[in-house]
Amino acid sequence: MHSMTGFGRGSATSQTWHATVEINSVNRKQAEVVVQAPRELSELEGRIRKAVLGVVSRGRIQVSINLERGQGALASIKVDAALARAFHHAFTELGQAVGQQVFPTASDYLRQPGILNSGAGEIDAEDAWQTIKPALDDALASIAAMRQTEGAHLREDFLARLDILAAFVAKIAAEAPARPIRQRELLDKRLREAGLDLDPADERVVRELALFADRCDVSEELTRLDSHFAKFREYLDAAEPPGRALDFLCQEMFREFNTIGSKANDAGIAHTIVEAKTELEKIREQVQNVE
Repeated sequence: MHSMTGFGRGSATSQTWHATVEINSVNRKQAEVVVQAPRELSELEGRIRKAVLGVVSRGRIQVSINLERGQGALASIKVDAALARAFHHAFTELGQAVGQQVFPTASDYLRQPGILNSGAGEIDAEDAWQTIKPALDDALASIAAMRQTEGAHLREDFLARLDILAAFVAKIAAEAPARPIRQRELLDKRLREAGLDLDPADERVVRELALFADRCDVSEELTRLDSHFAKFREYLDAAEPPGRALDFLCQEMFREFNTIGSKANDAGIAHTIVEAKTELEKIREQVQNVE
């Protein structure tokens, strides 16, 4: 199980480039990859997204790429010989025009735009990719490790909170059977106060108590909650990202607790339900960060 939040950084250096890749991820229901890179690298965005989605399946992932020229870039400086000859010819014509011989220096040539071309303003995307790719791989490995570590912490927290929920369910299961008994006692009291002396075995009394017992029976909800707890634990160790499944189970557990609260109609059970839902809400908030 992995968290959806994380950070990873990687760098690589080649003869001509130094690439630094930083990846940030936050929770989001779907996968969204945002690439921030020099526009000359726009043709690489498809490869970058594919590499990212091979590691993460959910969340908003921002990939920032910084590219600098390496020490070997100087080796790629080229002299535009034709342009240099053209400038030399121009200097010669200038001397003839003013009637004075002109002797251009090396710095005169270097000041002319285009004589020396290092390609500093250009980025060959394919060439740069050879350096970016290993930096990207390192960053992805780094963020994957961080997301896995965070996921392990979340897993332990979930297990502890599930134990708390299971204790609440056990408490409700112990209290629920006494509810029809208390209702019978209450009914007998009201009948006596009303001056009615009905036989406890009277069909009307029996029917009323049976209907009440049926309405406040929460055994099915308790059984389903136990099943949800077991499934939740199973998903925590699943090979596939469990985030969506865990979120669904939280919704189902909320529904069961609400049903128990309305059916039981008991102050003690209602208090336990409030405590259980408070704990479940903490789980649900954390689940939003699970991939």
